[in-house]
Amino acid sequence: MRAYQDPKMTERSPSRGMESAAPSSKDMAGQDRLKVFHQHRPLLFSIAYRMLGSLADAEDMLQETFIRWQQTSDAEIQSPRAFLVTIISRLCINHLQSARAQREEYFGQWLPEPLATATSTDPTSASRIDESLSMAFLVLLERLTPVERAVFLLREVFDYEYSEIAQIIGQNETNCRQILRRARQHIAQIRPRFDPSPQQRERLLQQFLEASSRGDMEGLLALLSSEIVLYSDGGGKAAAVPNPIYGPENVARFLFGALRKIVPNNLVRRVVQINAQPGIVGYLDGRPYSVLTLDVTDGHIRNIYIVSNPEKLERLPILPAGVPSKQRGEMKCR
Repeated sequence: MRAYQDPKMTERSPSRGMESAAPSSKDMAGQDRLKVFHQHRPLLFSIAYRMLGSLADAEDMLQETFIRWQQTSDAEIQSPRAFLVTIISRLCINHLQSARAQREEYFGQWLPEPLATATSTDPTSASRIDESLSMAFLVLLERLTPVERAVFLLREVFDYEYSEIAQIIGQNETNCRQILRRARQHIAQIRPRFDPSPQQRERLLQQFLEASSRGDMEGLLALLSSEIVLYSDGGGKAAAVPNPIYGPENVARFLFGALRKIVPNNLVRRVVQINAQPGIVGYLDGRPYSVLTLDVTDGHIRNIYIVSNPEKLERLPILPAGVPSKQRGEMKCR
């Protein structure tokens, strides 16, 4: 599977209008519906994945959006993009409302499905992509209601106007502003004020790898925040701790003790771009076995996320064949 390249809101016009970037319904009669849908598919996927934190669910929402797109007459569509964004946003809200009960029954901790990402070549988009795709940010969104999440993402990430958001979610502008204010308040309570640079992330990841591989307890503790929390998601299908682990000493003991007992000795680790940030993918017999990502705040590791649920790793690329074994063990950030 190819790494996903975030479109960085390329669908948006300079005026951010919903009507200007897509053909009108008068032009639709002579166009292939499939072609128009695929033109907007990157934007629709970006919204759905951030809303749901699941590649599988995002693909399901895309499929349902396409079905409704095919079943709707041209006379009902003023703007293909506005129509498609509205449909997928509402589908995601409905899905989240029904999925809350399922996630409450989920065995252990629920974490977003890791997404292998290509490195953006546009330096102006890096901070926006990092913030809105990172594992830490997606976990943070879990604290919002489905409607709050939709309004927050459409406004803060995809840069929609309040009038546009009101049409998409079926609310008036005043309500949308109030919803966004509540969402911002929830986020501000635990969101770091300053995001680290990509270089700092890579440096801390490399130091984390070196300390872990050497069994350097003191070196690892020096990297961890006093408020460090480790989360792991096995979904009841793979080895994982059911509850978060708090505190640097407890996290370090887990990494050097219990984790080594449950991780296969022949696991191959590689540094891979996961959710637009460097992460560690563990491979067993060439297939993804686990994904570890770090959340960095104030120069220290604030959160560690480990996903081992095999259903959430199915869409990650397999380990490339023909790589010499000594290179397979190489884990330096590049």
